[in-house]
Amino acid sequence: MPPPPLPGKKRRIGVMTSGGDAPGMNGAVRAVVRMSIAKGCEPYGIYEGYEGLVRGGDLIKQMTWDDVRGYLSEGGTLIGTARCKAFMERAGRLQAARNMVSAGIDALVIIGGDGSLTGADTFRKEWSGLLKELLDKGELTSREIEPFKHLNIVGLVGSIDNDMSSTDATIGCYSSLGRICEAVDYIDATAFSHQRAFVIEVMGRHCGWLALMAGVSTGADFVFIPEKPPSEEWEDEMCGIISRHRNLGKRKTIVIVAEGAHDLSLNKVTPTKVKDLLSNRLKLDTRITTLGHVQRGGGASAYDRMLSTLQGVEAVEAVLDATPETPTPVICIIENKIVRKPLIKAVEDTHAVAKAIEARDFNRAMKLRDAEFAEYHNAYMTTTATDQPEMKLPKEKQMRIGIIHVGAPAGGMNSATRAAVAYCLTRGHTPVALHNGFPGLCRHHDDQPLGSVREMSWLDVEGWVSKGGSEIGTNRALPSEDMPKTAFCFEKYKIDALFIIGGFEAFTAVSELRKARPEYPAFRIPVALLPATISNNVPGTEYSVGSDTCLNALVGYCDAIKQSASASRRRVFVVETQGGKSGYIATIAGLSIGALAVYTPEEGIDIKMLARDIEHLRVSFAKDQGRSRAGKLILRNEHASSTYTTEVIANMIREEARGRFESRFAIPGHVQQGGTPSPMDRVRAVRLAVKCITFLEGFAGRSQDEIMKDPMSMSVIGIKGASVVFGGMERVETEETNWKDRRPKDESWLQLKKIVDTLSGRPKPEDCCETCGKVK
Repeated sequence: MPPPPLPGKKRRIGVMTSGGDAPGMNGAVRAVVRMSIAKGCEPYGIYEGYEGLVRGGDLIKQMTWDDVRGYLSEGGTLIGTARCKAFMERAGRLQAARNMVSAGIDALVIIGGDGSLTGADTFRKEWSGLLKELLDKGELTSREIEPFKHLNIVGLVGSIDNDMSSTDATIGCYSSLGRICEAVDYIDATAFSHQRAFVIEVMGRHCGWLALMAGVSTGADFVFIPEKPPSEEWEDEMCGIISRHRNLGKRKTIVIVAEGAHDLSLNKVTPTKVKDLLSNRLKLDTRITTLGHVQRGGGASAYDRMLSTLQGVEAVEAVLDATPETPTPVICIIENKIVRKPLIKAVEDTHAVAKAIEARDFNRAMKLRDAEFAEYHNAYMTTTATDQPEMKLPKEKQMRIGIIHVGAPAGGMNSATRAAVAYCLTRGHTPVALHNGFPGLCRHHDDQPLGSVREMSWLDVEGWVSKGGSEIGTNRALPSEDMPKTAFCFEKYKIDALFIIGGFEAFTAVSELRKARPEYPAFRIPVALLPATISNNVPGTEYSVGSDTCLNALVGYCDAIKQSASASRRRVFVVETQGGKSGYIATIAGLSIGALAVYTPEEGIDIKMLARDIEHLRVSFAKDQGRSRAGKLILRNEHASSTYTTEVIANMIREEARGRFESRFAIPGHVQQGGTPSPMDRVRAVRLAVKCITFLEGFAGRSQDEIMKDPMSMSVIGIKGASVVFGGMERVETEETNWKDRRPKDESWLQLKKIVDTLSGRPKPEDCCETCGKVK
């Protein structure tokens, strides 16, 4: 007999992974399981994908809170995946339906690629017919199937190829891109040493996302993708670009080929064919590297952990919101916003890309990918081959564009600068680097033999895409320290437009320049600010370049510490994060590592909060009884409290533990700022930098007074929800800025704090005794 249905809208929710494994799948499983329990539902793990659904028995198990402990840091899928021919047949689906009813499962969350999700929707469409057939055969009674007349299915896309339409990113794609970029960065060094060329094959049979993004992230000389084959003369085109790069002084050559690459006639372009061309025609010492399954393995990046967690939470919400009439949704992300889209439409659009490629309708194939894909392709093309006469603007539209870094260093600053310089040269502008921020400009602009104001060439910046820090130097000082000298330098070096890259100091600098315009005509020029700071605290945007690099460094650090804490079986670490007076980094890192608690400046810390968390630790360690993966982490932002410091909190926990468990504190410090920029920070830096220079171009030819009167002439570029937008500085300063705490008034990520607490099992204040902190 199937178990009786749960009361009200509560569900028994099955979760499974299917198709190729992808980093982050485990994070999604964990989120579905724990969110289901938090909502009063019962989660079931369906092991080995559709195979487990068909075979049933021990492959369908109810999952508990602790079953998914430690899942976030694990690669692959811990509940398994397998190809299942039986499910492709109706008889297999009939058996799967019987197994689900027998277990009392009335909702499914499926994490997989388009094939897995298509199978899921077919299963839902056939559901009523399958139940009728089971009834007719006498395998189930009408009373048994009555509670299970409707099946709700929700899809999550787990795919390293990022080949599903309707979403900007699939679970696993940025982790895979990270593996590729890491490999290419290593290859880069040996290629430079020997002046070699390397042809690198990456995954992507029908989708060129990995190849394209790897090209953008590593500054590859040429990229082959299925959606946009090169011209009929691609051999001459590729050799021409590589020859020009070599003639400019470039010592290495990188060509990236997607495994599904072909020419305009659909003839396969193989790495061997490319290698032979480079070896025979250009006489380059050329090697081939096929990365293979290295791209699929390993733990998930911080972004994939966050994405899988948020999508898993949304999947449970979608199950509970569903009615019998609700179309099967797939959980997607557009820019920074988690959204639900119709599954069948997403699958149809995905299949339409392959059909368009087969029909050699490549323009349609590009359009069917998201708009971001085409933007990245255009950005890559304009920043790779700078000698494109057809793209040069007329003389009167060409500008001298100053580029300056302001504030602390952040991963991706150099990537943005490289893209800006390359795009400027392509368009006929003169890029001018203002070294070492505003103090460098004012104090050293006329130093001999080399001042701080320098025109830049393509070769100057060619190797910067993967470099951390700031190659032109950065400084926290503001123009107000010497406004007359700043204006003098702008006039002396004929700066027609300014591109500023930096954090809250850069935002403040643009504000100062705007307010100084009436007195100093030199500032009546267009200015674009690209937010770049690990703190992600710049008003006007929900994302800052550098924050993802910081999160990856912090998550890696926390994984190592958690391993140490788990080995002792009864230890908690209190880890201090950077982030200024914004709790973004602490919160997203907490989401990505499964922190027990996160302390932020926005919420603060008080003695009652600490009492509740210490009591929660006592209860948690008592339940663990020496179980594995028992280490626990608490994250504290550096400015969460001036009284309850990281060390003080660790000491309080140790004192209150009374020997039952231990407490330590750890401060990663500037480790969070340094290192190689993450692929996400690299590609977003390129895309946003090109948008900024395009924005500045729009003011070419306008008078100083016209520019000054335009409220958009000084703007900050930002990602808000599902859009990339420019915000006029005056409006952003007055309406969106918390000047006292140096952060936006409305921080979109604040809602994620509740998810961190829910998934860690942290008790709510209203459920606890105010005096002792115990759950009532």
